[in-house]
Amino acid sequence: MIFNMKRFTPIVFILLLSLHLQAQDKKAKDLLDQVTAKVKSYQNIVIDFKYSLNNSKENINQESKGNVTMKGNMYVLNLMGVTKLFDGKKVYTINPEDEEITISKLNEKDDNAITPSKMLTFYNTGYKYTLDITQNVKGRQIQYVKLVPTGGKDQRKEILLGIDTQTKNIYNLIEVGKNGTKTTLTVNSFKVNQPLSKNQFVFDAAKYPKYYINKLD
Repeated sequence: MIFNMKRFTPIVFILLLSLHLQAQDKKAKDLLDQVTAKVKSYQNIVIDFKYSLNNSKENINQESKGNVTMKGNMYVLNLMGVTKLFDGKKVYTINPEDEEITISKLNEKDDNAITPSKMLTFYNTGYKYTLDITQNVKGRQIQYVKLVPTGGKDQRKEILLGIDTQTKNIYNLIEVGKNGTKTTLTVNSFKVNQPLSKNQFVFDAAKYPKYYINKLD
C-alpha cells in the first residue's frame, strides 16, 4: 500500500476543521441556553432600544427609538409612533396618526417574524449556529453568535446575536436579508421584574372613542 501524503493532508485538515466547528457549535449552544434560562427566570422585562434599517442598494436608511414591556408571551411595543399590544390572544395595533386600531390574531406559523415575545428566545429552533466575533463595547464583552435559518423559504441570510458574556443578556440583534437589507436592534436599557399595572396588557377601547376599529378575524 502506497501512503499518499498529498491526499492525507487535506483529509486531516477537514477533520480538524469539523472538530473545531463542532466545538464552536457546542459553545454557541451553551451560551444560548444560558440566555434562555436567564430570560425564563424573569417575571417581566422592560427594554428601551434603538432600531435601524439600512439598504444601500435601495438608498434606505431609517432609525428610530422604541420600548417594549414583556411578560410571558404578552407584550406592549411602542415603535415609530405605533403601539402594538398582545394580550395572549389577539394583537391590537394602535395607530394615532390614522386614528385606527387593527385587531388580529397572532400568526404563530410565521417563523420569519421575530415578535417581542420571541425576541429573546426565537433562536431555539430553526437555525444553525456558530460562535462569531467578540467585541468590547464600553467595557462590556459582547460575544456574537451567528444564526443561519434552516428553512429554504426564509428571506433572511443570517442573524447575528450579540450577548453580554457577564450578564448573559442580549445586547443587540442584527438581521441580514437576502436582498441586502440590514436591520439592527440595540438594547439601550434592560430592566427586569418591574412593578406593572394589572391592566398593562389589557386593551381598553374606551381610551380611543374616535378611532376606527378594523377587525381582521
